[in-house]
Amino acid sequence: MLPQGAMDVSPAGYCRVAQAGNPFKREKKCYPRAMKSLRKIAVYWGYATVCALLLGGSVSRLAAQTPAQTPAPQTPPPSAPVGPDGAESGASKPNAPMQKPAATTSAPAQTPPKAPGTIRSVTNIVFVPVTVKDRQGRLVPDLHRDEFRIFEDDVEQKNFHFTAEAYPLSMVILIDNDLKAKYASQVDASLASVLAGMSTADEASICRFDQFFHEGKGFTANQDLLLTELKRTTLDESRPSVAPPGGPFGPPTINGQAAPGVNQPDAYPSTQVIGGQHTKTIDDAVYAAAQLLQDRGINRRKIVLLISDGENGAKFNVNPYANVVKELLRYNISVFAVAVGSGFSERKFTRMTEYPHATGGDTYYALKRETLDELYSRITEEARHQYTLSYEPAGTDRSADYHTIEVRVEREGLKVTAREGYYTSGLQK
Repeated sequence: MLPQGAMDVSPAGYCRVAQAGNPFKREKKCYPRAMKSLRKIAVYWGYATVCALLLGGSVSRLAAQTPAQTPAPQTPPPSAPVGPDGAESGASKPNAPMQKPAATTSAPAQTPPKAPGTIRSVTNIVFVPVTVKDRQGRLVPDLHRDEFRIFEDDVEQKNFHFTAEAYPLSMVILIDNDLKAKYASQVDASLASVLAGMSTADEASICRFDQFFHEGKGFTANQDLLLTELKRTTLDESRPSVAPPGGPFGPPTINGQAAPGVNQPDAYPSTQVIGGQHTKTIDDAVYAAAQLLQDRGINRRKIVLLISDGENGAKFNVNPYANVVKELLRYNISVFAVAVGSGFSERKFTRMTEYPHATGGDTYYALKRETLDELYSRITEEARHQYTLSYEPAGTDRSADYHTIEVRVEREGLKVTAREGYYTSGLQK
């Protein structure tokens, strides 16, 4: 029993006060405002704090789970523009990765057309060396761009580049090794004069030919080495009338030459006369010279200096004349010919005029040594100081293999020399 005046709280939350005569009289419910005990207030607020902490923990766990789920909904947006239907991007997630490769593949597919365009603009540029002389055969060095006109397949090319800049030379000195004794001695004595017209920027390779092509020691700009090599060049001054002995009555030979591994004196010339036709092969020699010049660079003037009497065994050449011309034009190579001997009256200078005419070179005729010495300097000067016209063809049929070229000058009384055309493809197989 409680003392009189004491208060107790029942499990139901009612307060009761012990009084005299009725110790269990129920008074009223006890709320925090009605409670005067600090202990009760602390218990109440402690319970509220625990509830708040529990609620806060739930919110924190929910917030912690939200970023983990964020990448999943962020993945579709990049793929939504790629997909055909942006409104259903969430439903088409499996298709989104398939759309990305399609977009990636289409971008490179549009890139290749640009590269061929650039290459085409480079490979279609045509370079045309031009020589202009007056009636006395002297070079005309004072022409300007507006005095030139150039035509391709009879279509004028008005947009062309012009330069009168002197180019360094890359030259193959191609010497006939099977001249008659009289002309062979003249050429042999004049070879050192070839260097008179060369500059320090020029380079040359000395080669010989007869029935075969004899490659020299390669290109060099060292004139001392060239002079030494020219002095050591000994021309074959003998001319046979019959084939050298062979078969069972002499050492074995192959095309007039000693068979490999057989010791045979160098008593027989390198060419033969078979059935009235000489076996000397000018066409093969010029073709081989073109192969040496093809990689010398577009910033150099590439020429073949052909010194010969013009005799050519056409049937013994491996490379036909038409294919040799195509190779020369393909690599912008000009042929300058020095014709020796009396071949003009015997109509033997056919190749000596055809190659220069087709490639924009020139032909010079020499009947004595003094003439040879002078011609070498004139040829190198002419080749180095040619005008150069370059253009990208317009208005012509680009499917054609061969295109004609014509160069004109407005000034009267001048002779213009340039190649007659060019090929857009390589040799025919």
